[in-house]
Amino acid sequence: MKKLVCAALAAIMLLCLFAGCSGKKGTYRIGICNYVDDASLNQIVDNIRDRLEEIGKEKGVTFAVSLQNCNADAAVLSQIISNFIVDNVDLMVGVATPVAMQMQSATEDNKIPVVFAAVSDPLGAKLVDSLEKPGHNITGTSDYLNTGAVMNLIVAAKPEIKKVGLLYDVGQDASTAPIAAAKEFLAARSIAVVERTGTTVEEVTLAAQALVSEGVEAVFTPTDNTIMKSELAINEIFSDARIPHYCGADSFALNGAFLGYGVDYANLGRATADMIADILINKKDPGNVSVKTFDNGTATVNTDVCAKLGISFDEISKVFAPYCTKVEKITTADSFEDLNK
Repeated sequence: MKKLVCAALAAIMLLCLFAGCSGKKGTYRIGICNYVDDASLNQIVDNIRDRLEEIGKEKGVTFAVSLQNCNADAAVLSQIISNFIVDNVDLMVGVATPVAMQMQSATEDNKIPVVFAAVSDPLGAKLVDSLEKPGHNITGTSDYLNTGAVMNLIVAAKPEIKKVGLLYDVGQDASTAPIAAAKEFLAARSIAVVERTGTTVEEVTLAAQALVSEGVEAVFTPTDNTIMKSELAINEIFSDARIPHYCGADSFALNGAFLGYGVDYANLGRATADMIADILINKKDPGNVSVKTFDNGTATVNTDVCAKLGISFDEISKVFAPYCTKVEKITTADSFEDLNK
């Protein structure tokens, strides 16, 4: 009898040990991969982690987060995802379109839930069946850019404008739809378009110099991570030529562009964390959790660049006001963290 009792107790202890180590009782393992080191994406990651910590305290659970950055290297990204699978994570988070796409492909068979963040066009990238019902094992947050709104700002600032430059990376899925929309908008108003592209900081710098040589009067860039990574290297090229650079996120303005227009990335990060918690704690099916989009109504203007361009912030904010939910000011810094020091 004693042997039976001892055996039963040993079995219970093993089960408890297994449950404690499995990550399913109160601890959730999350693998986050950031696409590249830039102000917007870093802000998203920071807010995901901060919000998960808040939720963990509220719900009495622990989120064990493994954070990786592939630095836009497809081979490194593939290895990171493979490691997440081997580590048996409960959920993956893909920050930016290329990461989300590779995570989706890698989890088709194992069905590990994937939550993406900052994917500009989830439908165009074929990540989801629809925004309302994504399907499969994936959902997330989108930083969709209202390109027409940015174009309206360009024209409002200079109604007589004749030539606009488009600066982007052709390999960035986030740029495809906005660039097409920008061309359509400008063509309808008989405004000439000059396109220049680049895939590295060096190529982007040469492209920026070419746009200046072509005599463009303004430059537009969507939420393109390659150009975002290059902004600190090119902002003086445009400001010295007195050419305003209009972009698809406030982080561009932080790094020296004239204007960033788009979502609040801190809010996007927190909303992403809420979706993660809903899937893990409340057992929601990712395929039935609607993709979350945001109001693209905030224009962030760099006052340092305004001074170089000879533009009054007070005056330009009045010009922009009819086309925005709000107009905010920012100064140049490497990161939001540096700005707040």
